[in-house]
Amino acid sequence: MNEKGSKRREWVKTAAIIFLSVLLVLTFFSNTIMNYSLPEVAAQYVQSGTITAKIRGTGVVESGDPYEVKTKLTGRTIESVNVKAGDTVQKGDVLFVLQEGEESTDLTEAKDSLEQAEINYEQALKKAQAAFLTGGLSEEVYQNLQAGVTTSYTEYYSRMMDAQAKVDEYTKKGKEIADKINEITNTKDNLQYDVPNTTAEEQAYNAAKAEYDKRNEEVTRVKNDLDGKKSELYEAESLIRDYEAGLTVSGSDVEAQLEEAKNKVSVLPGLIISLESDLSALESALAPYKADMDKKKAALDSKTDNTGSINALNKELANWQKEQDANETRLTEATEARDQIISEINTELGGEGIDLETPRKELTDAREKVQKLESELLGGVVEAPISGTISSVSVVAGDKTSDETGAKVLTVMQPEGKGFSMSFSVTNDQASRLAVGDKAELVNAWRYEDVEVTLSGIRPDTTDPGQKKLLTFNVTGSVTAGQTLNISVGQKSANYDMIVPNSAIREDNNGKFILIVETKSSPLGNRYYATRVDVEVLASDDTQSAVSGGLYGSEFVITTSTAPVEAGQLVRLADS
Repeated sequence: MNEKGSKRREWVKTAAIIFLSVLLVLTFFSNTIMNYSLPEVAAQYVQSGTITAKIRGTGVVESGDPYEVKTKLTGRTIESVNVKAGDTVQKGDVLFVLQEGEESTDLTEAKDSLEQAEINYEQALKKAQAAFLTGGLSEEVYQNLQAGVTTSYTEYYSRMMDAQAKVDEYTKKGKEIADKINEITNTKDNLQYDVPNTTAEEQAYNAAKAEYDKRNEEVTRVKNDLDGKKSELYEAESLIRDYEAGLTVSGSDVEAQLEEAKNKVSVLPGLIISLESDLSALESALAPYKADMDKKKAALDSKTDNTGSINALNKELANWQKEQDANETRLTEATEARDQIISEINTELGGEGIDLETPRKELTDAREKVQKLESELLGGVVEAPISGTISSVSVVAGDKTSDETGAKVLTVMQPEGKGFSMSFSVTNDQASRLAVGDKAELVNAWRYEDVEVTLSGIRPDTTDPGQKKLLTFNVTGSVTAGQTLNISVGQKSANYDMIVPNSAIREDNNGKFILIVETKSSPLGNRYYATRVDVEVLASDDTQSAVSGGLYGSEFVITTSTAPVEAGQLVRLADS
């Protein structure tokens, strides 16, 4: 009985000792155990120093002096668009072709008024001519004629007929031009709606091309073989020349190289001559197949694509329309000159009651009204008003040239010789370290051959004028409007009191901040906490940034961590 009680007491005593030992071990090593569960961070102290600030930004290239192309031919449907963004055009090139419109009631009434005005004018003209030819001279005019003071009837008549001949010439010319315009328009319309069957032409071309390709493969093989043999001969001859000149020849076995080179010099010329002969024969045999393929291709193209013919007709039509405008101007001038001569003759001969001015003005007004209405309905084109590059096209075939607000912008052009621009915002502090004329560097500059970006303006940003500045840059070289460029600008160095690595800068919805390490003592040792400090980045280079905020300059800033770290979280420091 006593023996059993003694054993039980020994067991309890042993268990108590083990428990207290484990508790003691866990107490002493609890700090170490906990540390292994915490994210490990690397940190360094805030420093002072110098930063060569490069301000980086992204901007969209815009036309420096954009030219908006519109047309006075409002309400018209666009039949075809001849340009796209990036195209270079010359002044007078056809940008858009317009469809013909339907004749309006206003045009019909205007034509009726023009017809009546022509009748009234012809009647007044005949009345004036009759007054001249029948005489009706005053005594004073008669005496002057007899004395030779006033021009004779023959000279009067000659002057009037010469003037009338000019009017008749330009009238006839106008009819010929109108007939030519109608002829070209009809030809173009027939081409536009002609959808040819090209099955036979396609089959003929494909067969001819397959035959040519099969024979051309052998020509290519022999040509490549010939080029290889020529290259080998050149290298062998070069090695022999270098050796004989006493120059160093690379390689461990020079004698073997020299022997091989001499063997090639002996054998290769004959092979080259033979290959050249074979190549010449093969190329001669290939020529008829090439000609046959080209002929079949031309036949297919001529039947397949009317675009080239339509464009050519559009240009010819535009030229004839210009000639028509010029002829109408000449006709107007000739008519006015004739009327002036008749008026002067009747005045000189004493004719009274002859009014040509009123019917002539009514006729001119009627013609101008009809021309205006016809220009708004008849098929026409929109030409490039300047030379330059197409920046953007705002319409497609089927769109109208105007809407309820008036004439639409059909396309925007970058004038020839004018530059481009781009802009982005920076802080006032960043802007203070820049100057107009600073050159910017392009990110991935190897992608741009001749592009130069120069700071041209620094002004308050209207979105935040108190805190930001808008930088404007001139851009020259091979760029187009709408292209995005990433640049860096600024080479001025400045001293700063607080500099941290770029990896220490963090950002969330509340702005930019850093995490610093703060130490708190405990019975089991020091504890390290991450604490947030909001900062403003003043300047940056490729590795570090100057900051300002609630810092004293001696803080231990977290740069990297083995796991995400938040403010207030316990961390452990990496072994330095």
